[in-house]
Amino acid sequence: MLAFTLRRAIQAIGVMIAVGIISFSMFRFAGDPVNQMVGMDTSGAERAAIRKSLGLDDPVLVQFGRYIGNAAQFKFGVSYQFRLPVTNLLMERMPATLELAIVATIFAMLSGILMGVYSALRRDSWLTHIFQAVSLIGISLPTFLIGILMIYLFSVTLGWLPSFGRGDVVHIGWWTTGLLTLSGLKALIMPSITLGLFQMTLIMRLVRAEMLEVMRTDYIRFARARGLTTRAIHFGHALRNTLVPVITVAGLQFGSVIAFAIITETVFQWPGMGLLFVQAVQNVDIPIMAAYLMMVSLIFVTINLVVDILYTIVDPRLRSTVSRAH
Repeated sequence: MLAFTLRRAIQAIGVMIAVGIISFSMFRFAGDPVNQMVGMDTSGAERAAIRKSLGLDDPVLVQFGRYIGNAAQFKFGVSYQFRLPVTNLLMERMPATLELAIVATIFAMLSGILMGVYSALRRDSWLTHIFQAVSLIGISLPTFLIGILMIYLFSVTLGWLPSFGRGDVVHIGWWTTGLLTLSGLKALIMPSITLGLFQMTLIMRLVRAEMLEVMRTDYIRFARARGLTTRAIHFGHALRNTLVPVITVAGLQFGSVIAFAIITETVFQWPGMGLLFVQAVQNVDIPIMAAYLMMVSLIFVTINLVVDILYTIVDPRLRSTVSRAH
């Protein structure tokens, strides 16, 4: 188990180094950073002094080593647009993005599992047909269109929910949350549903397919023959054996939720890292773009590592496979 974890950790480090090369290349080939930091009337001598102070005259390998070393310490330089440290800007926006992603994932998990189990156990009910129609909508319609339709219905037409912003937030140390205020909760409803709808449909379909497959297995027939209750069979045996693929999808999709919150945050003007990244693209703010790429990659790699470890905890068969491999 320890060797398995170490091997996965080494692979994760290799992935982060590869991502570091890509993000470093953005600085090297996306234009001269000095041109983004100074005005048109800046003299050549001043430009040369700035380049020297930034270390841009050093060899490429030296610059790359310095960049990776700074990135490992979460130092990504200064934003061209805001003239502030990129790390501080991301840390200010991170609570909004993580809160949105966590709420969207919880919504997707709870709704998807409940709908998937019900659809598998009551295949011909009218409610199952409604769930399947909702899943088709969630997969077929693009996220931005769902967000716009929800704004039109619940904000413009009915006036129930705010169409943009995060509402009032409460500061808990460096963390900010809107979960403790009424306006914050109301502002979170539409973005979280919009962001979590696609993940919900994936989880629902996965749980339904796995449940239908498990219910046909011999050990379920044996459990019925032993006289176990229907609830024990459905939830103690059938649902439990769908956890491995569900953990896989939920874990990987959480990283996707954070990475692709860009669209949802733009539609609802949610003040998170995704909206900051869009603004950075519009203003060619390379330090923010590179830092966002590194942070999202780190989240993906960490989630993959955690999911791999959870595999061996949830499924005993995987533990024995790992033990034999070592």
